[in-house]
Amino acid sequence: MSTRAQIRFATRESGQSFSEKPNAIHAQFYRHHDGYPEGLGVDIAKSLVNPDYGKINNWEIESLDAKHGDIEYIYYIWQAPGKETFISIFEVGFCWCDSCNRPIEAEDKCIFVGSPSNLIDKYN
Repeated sequence: MSTRAQIRFATRESGQSFSEKPNAIHAQFYRHHDGYPEGLGVDIAKSLVNPDYGKINNWEIESLDAKHGDIEYIYYIWQAPGKETFISIFEVGFCWCDSCNRPIEAEDKCIFVGSPSNLIDKYN
């Protein structure tokens, strides 16, 4: 079974909470498998902490408007010149409709906010 994820890049702005989704993103990528925090999350964090870590494989660039019905995680990478990078992870909410036996949307839940080092400590 695949664990799908979107990776979005947002600018750190004054007053914007990292535990809330931003109004605008600047780039978006899709990962079809291994999108869980212990896999993709740690890879993202390690690549930010250690420039020699290497490339992150299997990302597909997407339109900023692309939507998926099967995403399990959304990552936000918050950056601005001269400021520390932060990462937010949202677990995409859905539940099952008892009458039609199909998934229905629910509210996404922020499960992590912190620096790349904090993410490594929590999920590695």
